[in-house]
Amino acid sequence: MGAKIKSEADFKAQLGGKPEFADALAAYDRIAGATKIMAAQAPLYAFFERGDGFVCSSFQIARNLLRAGDERPRPNGERLQEYSDANRASLELGLFSPRPIYPDLEILTLTDSLTFLATQLGGNDPLVKQILDGKSPHERAVELINGTQVREVAFRKKLYEGGDSAVREAKDPMIELARLVDPVARAVRKVAEEQGEIKQQAHGAIAHASNTLLGMGGSRYPDATGTLRLSFGTVKGYDEDGQSIPAFTTFDGLYERASEMKERPPFNLPAVWQQRHSRLDLKTPLNFVSTCDIIGGNSGSPVVNRAGEFVGIIFDGNLQGLP
Repeated sequence: MGAKIKSEADFKAQLGGKPEFADALAAYDRIAGATKIMAAQAPLYAFFERGDGFVCSSFQIARNLLRAGDERPRPNGERLQEYSDANRASLELGLFSPRPIYPDLEILTLTDSLTFLATQLGGNDPLVKQILDGKSPHERAVELINGTQVREVAFRKKLYEGGDSAVREAKDPMIELARLVDPVARAVRKVAEEQGEIKQQAHGAIAHASNTLLGMGGSRYPDATGTLRLSFGTVKGYDEDGQSIPAFTTFDGLYERASEMKERPPFNLPAVWQQRHSRLDLKTPLNFVSTCDIIGGNSGSPVVNRAGEFVGIIFDGNLQGLP
C-alpha cells in the first residue's frame, strides 16, 4: 500500500503543474465527496434497497412483482435497469422458477433480519414501527410468510401479467411490505446511482490524464479492468517435495492414478472408460502445466503455442502456481 500511496502522490504532483489536467486533479476530491455521501447512506441502502432487512426469497419475489408492475409501463430508457427489455428474459426466468422455497427457513431468516433491522435503526423508528406492525420480529415474520402467496408460481404469473392493478388488488401482505419500504429504497438507490456516476466520470478523467502522461503500455502496468490480456509462459514441470513432476499427464497416468486409489471416489472412472481402455493410445497427453499467469475467472481461455496454434484450454490451477 505504501508503494501505491507514493505512486498516487507522485502522479498528483505531476498533474499540479499542468492546467490542462486540472479536472483530473479535482476528480480526487469528487471521488472522496461521493464516497462520503454513499458511506453516510450505506446502512439504509443495505437494509432497504439491497434487502438485508428482509432476508427471504418471498420478499425478493414480492418486490420484483411490485416493481415490475410499476416499471414495465414506463418507456424502456426510464426503467430501473433490471426491468429493461434487455433484462426481461432473465427477470422472468428467475421470477417464474419452480425452485422450492421452504416456509420454515423463510421464517427463520426473516425473523433474524427484522431483528437486526430493528436493533440497528431503533424500535422507535417510525418506519420500523410500521414494518413490525406492533408485533415482535418473529411474530411478524410468521404472519408475513404464512400469509403471502408469492411462493406459488401460478400466483406470480397472474400478478406479473396483470400489471400494477393486479398487484394492488391482490393485497398480499409481503407485497404490501415491499410497497411500504419501496419509497426509501428507491430514494437511497437514486443517491447511490448518482454518486456512482460522479465517481465513474471522475475515474475517467484520472484515467485519461494517466494514459496521456504515463502512456498505455509504457512506464506503467495497466489496471485490472477485465479487458483482454495475454499471458506468456513455458510448458514445463516442477519439483514437489523433492520429486520431479512432469509437465504432461497422459491417459496412462489417469488409469494408474485410479488404480492406485483403488477406484475410490473421486478417483473412480466411469464404467465406459474401463470398458474402452484397450481402444486408447495411453501415451496421448491428457493435460499439461505451464508457467502462464492465470487467476480464477480465466477458466475456458484458449492456450496457443508460439505458432498461434490452439493447443489447450485453461481449466484449473495448482498450489505451485499460486506464488
